[in-house]
Amino acid sequence: MQNAKSSLTSLTLGAIGVVYGDIGTSVLYTLKEVFGSGYVPFTHDNVYGILSILFWTLTLIVSLKYVVLVLRADNNGEGGLIAMLALASQAVKDKPRLRSVLMMIGIFGTCLFYGDGVITPAISVLSAVEGLEIVSPHFTKGVVPLTLVVLILLFWFQKHGTGGIGKFFGPIMLIWFASIAVLGIWNISQHPTVLRGLSPHYALSFIASNPGVSFVILGAVVLCVTGAEALYADMGHFGRKPIRLAWFSIAMPALTLCYFGQGALILENPDAIKNPFFMLAPSWAVLPLVVLATMATVIASQALITGAFSVTKQVIQLGYLPRLQIEHTSVRDMGQIYIPFVNWSLCVAIALAVMMFRSSGNLAAAYGIAVTLDMTITTVLTFFVLRFGWKYPLWMALAPTLFFFCIDVTFFASNLLKLFEGGWFPLTIGFAVFTVMMTWKRGRDLVYDKLHADGIDLRDFLQMVLLQQPPITRVAGTAVFLTSDSKVTPTALLHNLKHNKVLHEQNIFVTIVNHEVPWIGLDKRVQIESLGSDCWSVKINYGFKNDPDVPAALQQLRGRGCEVESMSTSYFLSRDVFVPGDKNIGMALWRQKLFGQMHHNAAGVADFLLLPSNSLVELGSKVEV
Repeated sequence: MQNAKSSLTSLTLGAIGVVYGDIGTSVLYTLKEVFGSGYVPFTHDNVYGILSILFWTLTLIVSLKYVVLVLRADNNGEGGLIAMLALASQAVKDKPRLRSVLMMIGIFGTCLFYGDGVITPAISVLSAVEGLEIVSPHFTKGVVPLTLVVLILLFWFQKHGTGGIGKFFGPIMLIWFASIAVLGIWNISQHPTVLRGLSPHYALSFIASNPGVSFVILGAVVLCVTGAEALYADMGHFGRKPIRLAWFSIAMPALTLCYFGQGALILENPDAIKNPFFMLAPSWAVLPLVVLATMATVIASQALITGAFSVTKQVIQLGYLPRLQIEHTSVRDMGQIYIPFVNWSLCVAIALAVMMFRSSGNLAAAYGIAVTLDMTITTVLTFFVLRFGWKYPLWMALAPTLFFFCIDVTFFASNLLKLFEGGWFPLTIGFAVFTVMMTWKRGRDLVYDKLHADGIDLRDFLQMVLLQQPPITRVAGTAVFLTSDSKVTPTALLHNLKHNKVLHEQNIFVTIVNHEVPWIGLDKRVQIESLGSDCWSVKINYGFKNDPDVPAALQQLRGRGCEVESMSTSYFLSRDVFVPGDKNIGMALWRQKLFGQMHHNAAGVADFLLLPSNSLVELGSKVEV
């Protein structure tokens, strides 16, 4: 019992450090941006109204939608948009057209994650460093350069992994939440009437009195739910209970106290609205608070970068991105990975965002569109999981999702007003990534269709080869041929027979099958079928969170009539070179060229599948589509 409590405590502490970094640092800029918009006249009732809107936004979107509803939609214990997409697509697998539409929507939502992933670290770290301006106006010119230094160091450190420092994330964020709660309580005690804002009456009164203004400021209010998607995305790491416990016992109370403390401060001193968070603290504590805030925003950014690596790996295995170089940064935790291309692409994009927008206020104009659209997509997918996956009656599936859909769409519509002020930036990133993903997926489908159409049936070919006279020479050992279609003869086999005129004693034709589920257990990893004459067709099944390892999977064939000895096994790969055709069949010429470039630069399949380099034979061929 004690171990269970200890585990729950450690997981809850871990969730505080990883899951709530983004939303925990949103107090740095949210209230400042709401009042800094210039749309809200400064009156006591307006302050109560805005605080009430912030509190009930946190309650409705984070507490009710994500913590209570969405966290229930686990896919074998995993969460996140990819896991939700897999659940929804499986739920409607008997409706292929609807399934195709949901896949497109879900993949687009995943692409928006990258746009959000650029804005969030930029605005978080920039707003923390801007606290130096409260210490002294002389620091103003150094805010942007110092922000860039912090961010570049953060990305440089990724290749070393976070295992060593990761254990400090939880305690540091716990200190952060305790600090903002104490600052909030101290300022609330100076003006306790501010707690009136807890009543929904003030939110409703403000909206009724100022409907137009209320709609406009939702674009700034949405900043208070920065990182809400992380609640769901990190469920597989910490579990549903620790995430809920961390939210209701630590994160939400601390955020509420801090927002109401800022409200009390500006009621006492309206000039504090220029940076109400840092002005919560006495002058002697501002510099330590800037340091703590910078550490908290770095931790929040780290969680997002790690999430980007994880999502990219999942999307690769679903077939929407080419293979990328993936490095494991921990010998104990296979989930700790580093993808250099994603790391430095994010670094460049975030640095560009900081240099373009130059302040957290300007970046706030860019934030919101991508995240509210993601929230809307999550709600839509949740409906299909409830209705078709869990077989809820229509009214039970529709009632909660329609309620949250209306809220999400209202926030999204408000954020559309910021499209030309900076909202275009994350959307551009999202659309660019979506174009790349759909081009890769479409190109792969065309190549597969081409190889299938031009291919030779494997069974017929083997029968012809084995019956030919004089009989073909069989050499000792095992040949493993990787093929995308288990029924078609691999080109590597054709080239091997053409040039070497031999067939191995044992031949295994391996097809990797990636499924729309997070994990495939070892009991379902390998399927084997005899083709006769010591030739075997083997399918290796992986979920989108499994780490592919073909040699390890083949060891599971022992005792099933097919023995694979590593010292006498050779792996044959077909390295296809894609050549754009003269006709634009199925894909525009520019997309053909883009696909060809991605195909050329994709990481080697041998590294991705952990094939031993000293037993590898690659044979090339050209494929024209």
